[in-house]
Amino acid sequence: MNVLLFLVPISMLLFLLAVAIFIWAVRSGQFEDIDTAPLDVLSDRDD
Repeated sequence: MNVLLFLVPISMLLFLLAVAIFIWAVRSGQFEDIDTAPLDVLSDRDD
């Protein structure tokens, strides 16, 4: 049971880190253009 005293705070810190990274990604525009990347695979141009 003593291991829970160690694992619960660690898991909470990892969760907060994941939320912070997600908020950073949203604010920096990572999810703005979700249609271009899949369509680039289908194009025939050779750049």
